Amino acid sequence: MSYRRLGRNTGARKALIKSLLVAFFTHGRIETAKELRKFAEKVITLAKRGDLSARRLAIQDMNDAGVVHKIFEEAPEKYAERNGGYTRILKLGPRRGDAAPMVLMELV
Repeated sequence: MSYRRLGRNTGARKALIKSLLVAFFTHGRIETAKELRKFAEKVITLAKRGDLSARRLAIQDMNDAGVVHKIFEEAPEKYAERNGGYTRILKLGPRRGDAAPMVLMELV
């Protein structure tokens, strides 16, 4: 499986993804790197499953039980008819400091 390293070692990359997921689900949209999409889609799919095991996996991915509770309450009815594609990505262009490609990611 191919993934972006985001210029960090494994531990720092996992911490960055976790904090970006919490920010994304708290606000509903975030200006970020494109790599976050696959993790966000996975959490919403777990929320649609809705069992205790899925909830524990989501808490493991995000480290914020309050946000996980919010997702597990809202996502099943909001995305019941969807089989994927829970996020929308709009390209913003390069970041000013290091020319990294930036996107605006939001929930559909």
